[in-house]
Amino acid sequence: MARGAEPAGERRRCGSVVAYFTSAKFLLYLGHALSTWGDRMWHFAVSVFLVELYGNSLLLTAVYGLVVAGSVLLLGAIIGDWVDKNSRLKVAQTSLVVQNASVILCGVILMVIFLFKTQLLTLYHGWLLTMCYILVITIANIANLASTATAITIQRDWIVVVAGEDRSKLADMNATIRRIDQLTNILAPMAVGQIMTFGSPMIGCGFISGWNLMSMCVEYLLLWKVYQKTPTLALKSAKVEESELKQLNVKKESDMKPAEGVQLIVEKDVTGFEPRQEKEVSCGARIAEPFITFRDGWVAYYNQPVFLAGMGLAFLYMTVLGFDCITTGYAYTQGLSGSVLSLLMGASAVTGIMGTVAFTWLRRKCGLVRTGLISGVAQFACLVLCAVSVFMPGSPMDLTVSPFADISARLFESEPLATIASPEDKPEMFFATGMPNLLNGSTTPATSDPEMSPEPVPLISVSLLFAGVIAARVGLWSFDLTVTQLLQENVVESERGIINGVQNSMNYLLDLLHFIMVILAPNPEAFGLLVLISVSFVAMGHVMYFRFAQKTLGKQLFACRTPDPKVSDSSPTGNTSTV
Repeated sequence: MARGAEPAGERRRCGSVVAYFTSAKFLLYLGHALSTWGDRMWHFAVSVFLVELYGNSLLLTAVYGLVVAGSVLLLGAIIGDWVDKNSRLKVAQTSLVVQNASVILCGVILMVIFLFKTQLLTLYHGWLLTMCYILVITIANIANLASTATAITIQRDWIVVVAGEDRSKLADMNATIRRIDQLTNILAPMAVGQIMTFGSPMIGCGFISGWNLMSMCVEYLLLWKVYQKTPTLALKSAKVEESELKQLNVKKESDMKPAEGVQLIVEKDVTGFEPRQEKEVSCGARIAEPFITFRDGWVAYYNQPVFLAGMGLAFLYMTVLGFDCITTGYAYTQGLSGSVLSLLMGASAVTGIMGTVAFTWLRRKCGLVRTGLISGVAQFACLVLCAVSVFMPGSPMDLTVSPFADISARLFESEPLATIASPEDKPEMFFATGMPNLLNGSTTPATSDPEMSPEPVPLISVSLLFAGVIAARVGLWSFDLTVTQLLQENVVESERGIINGVQNSMNYLLDLLHFIMVILAPNPEAFGLLVLISVSFVAMGHVMYFRFAQKTLGKQLFACRTPDPKVSDSSPTGNTSTV
């Protein structure tokens, strides 16, 4: 019996392993990993390519960032509305193909520019090369918009359907998706960076184009398999008019009790739909339709019961306390080397993964809404270290120095601007803040004299700053997952696309404001002021979430009794029977 039981047990274990690796959940993870890897490689490489092409100037990179942020801000609601109005498979496949095809086309154009830049400079007084730059930025922006559509439909809709009614499973899937994001955010830029370092930018372009071509085919197949394994993906709620409701003759769906004003429809051809004569739409109405969609999307977002939670998350984007180019450049001016920064980035990835683990544990113990409260308090408590660092030895903060000093110098002291450089010209890239040339690995400040040996800067301030930033990522990612799941659970299916599109627009709006803030105060003496402003915005975001939690949980906000794990306390409708 024992001998026979062992093979049977092994067969069951093998069967469960095979079942997991062929499940819709795992295939969704795999597709997301491939998509995110390609995205992270491209976002890292395109900025470096644009700097390299424009004579080591940040102008094209700044223009690209502004175009991307502005496009998502203006078109986020329209993209979300398109996601809502079309079948899930069509949206996922279309956005996937457009995104990868745009990246491939951009890579090809960049390869041509790298090969024939000298010849293009002489044609039409350089205007042909300028048009190539405009074309690259435009196509890259289209790729980013398609990536936004993919993120909305997969991470905000498909994952909810695959998880079904099991909210614990949804929380675990959200956490796994974030872990994949954290890992690829570190590993993908490292991989493509090595290829560009030991090869050339042109080889990097070719590698990214080839990767996206292969990845697109695999992701397309994975999407189809997930769609086949999850029949409920073929059912999608859509808003319909009362006159249309009378024409529907679908009996089975009536037992599923859809939300008020929402009708479940099958994406395939359904018998019982009577053909309806389309009304003639005037040209003016067609022109006004995107603007109406934009307005309706923001109004619908404002009217959501989770509006304050979403706004709280958006306010967290108005910060310089992250591992972006701004904080990295500031760290260089404070004497940190590239190797130290790479270790700090790795530590931030580890704490980010710890945040996803903390989210799943806290949600099981305390419920979803309280998880957001605990995460917010933890993040803010860690960011207090950043605020304290502003006043510690080594901090360059000096309120007597005007934040606009560098801008005034550049505008009124006739400092020449960077121009398009030929491949033979290799001017050094200097920042207004004295930041180093990140392309050639130099860590010498732009304003320093190489013959002089500057006094070492005390590291107490910058150490406290990065200790706070790294530790705060545990609470940050736990809070992000909390708000993400609140949006997934409390936004009706027919509005998931447009509401998440507006949420992305809000995130980009606050992110854009933080870049404008840095442009207005770029000198190192003002960075401490930017830190204090960032901590203030994070605090305001968590105050908004606290107000949302107070409305949701009511008088039993601080109840200690653990909620029933089968029922979530995330419903903001005022039903607190489980709290």
